[in-house]
Amino acid sequence: MLPLLIRLAVIALIIYVFYKAIRYITDPKRKLDEAYEKGQYYFYDDVKNVRKNFFISYKGALFEGEKYLGTTEDAFEVVTIFVGARDAATLQGFTKRDFEYLQQEILLNYPSAKINWKQPIEKLMRNTSSE
Repeated sequence: MLPLLIRLAVIALIIYVFYKAIRYITDPKRKLDEAYEKGQYYFYDDVKNVRKNFFISYKGALFEGEKYLGTTEDAFEVVTIFVGARDAATLQGFTKRDFEYLQQEILLNYPSAKINWKQPIEKLMRNTSSE
């Protein structure tokens, strides 16, 4: 009887370790951290949860977007998004074109949203658009 229980415990442990390994590999938060470290693009968001902010890793900078729910003509949707950089020092070398790319990527998930940039990005977008 005891050898059977030990075998079942070992099998259960193997299944549990395998499950945890799969969860770790597919974890979107881990993928965001990895993309941030490598300076790659990654969009991390829970589209179904409006209260959770989204994060974008792009060219070594980490951006955070705050979503606000509102009404459109026929539904409740995210209508306003405020996006800012976690660390303004990482924005060195960014151009208006980079922020326009990020804006287009955000609009793919939230087509009804108006995107507002936080300082200092907002100042750059305003200054270059008036020229």
